[in-house]
This record gives sequence, structure tokens and C-alpha cells, in this order.
Amino acid sequence: MTTRGCAIGTDVVTVTEVTESLSRFGERYLRRVFTDREVADAGGASYRLAARFAAKEAVIKLFRDPSLATPLTDIEVVLQDGLPTLRLHGALADLAAARWGSLEVSLSHTDCHAVAVVHACALTHADD
Repeated sequence: MTTRGCAIGTDVVTVTEVTESLSRFGERYLRRVFTDREVADAGGASYRLAARFAAKEAVIKLFRDPSLATPLTDIEVVLQDGLPTLRLHGALADLAAARWGSLEVSLSHTDCHAVAVVHACALTHADD
């Protein structure tokens, strides 16, 4: 028998939270939270960075493991053919590969909020 194991993670971020962090911590904040590619893809727009931050938090929630410690830069949102795609790095990538085949991400934002939803499913095979 084949069953599907699925999980969803979601997060909402205020754009002003990211804007204030950028103003207060500048480059230090960017390097701690985002990869160079994410910063380049965002083009300096706080709402785009906020959506990426929400995606990182959504990935963490997807794992449903409060003890899971991972650098935020190990969760990367990149544009592929103009669409946001997740790339995981390090131990988190290995854990995700063991649990799920792939992750899907959806981002959205307004002037004041950004939201991300991350969905993962894997096929598992059980003996009949």
C-alpha cells in the first residue's frame, strides 16, 4: 500500500519588522538572515525580503520540531523561471530529503504584510 505523508508550514511577517531590522542592523541583519542571491533577487525591496523571511519561518514550522536549530541562510528562496523555489542546505537539506521528495512554496505580500506557505509531501511504501 502507498500512503502520502504531507505537511504544511505557514508564516506572516509585517513588512515594517523587516524594514526596522534593516535600519537598525543593516548588513549584519542581511548576512545573518539572507543569502547573497536572496538579497539580489529582492532588489532592495523590504516586502520581498519579508516574504522570504516568512518562507524561512514556514519551513521551520513544517518540520514540527521546536528543538531543530538551523541557520536561516540554510533555507533559501530563489527565483527559478520567475517563480519562488526553496533550496535547503546543510543538515536541513538532508533531513528534508529523508522526509519528503520536494518542497513547494507560495509567497504573497501587501504594503504591510508578507505571507508564505510551504507544502511538502512524500510517498511512503508500507507492506500489505
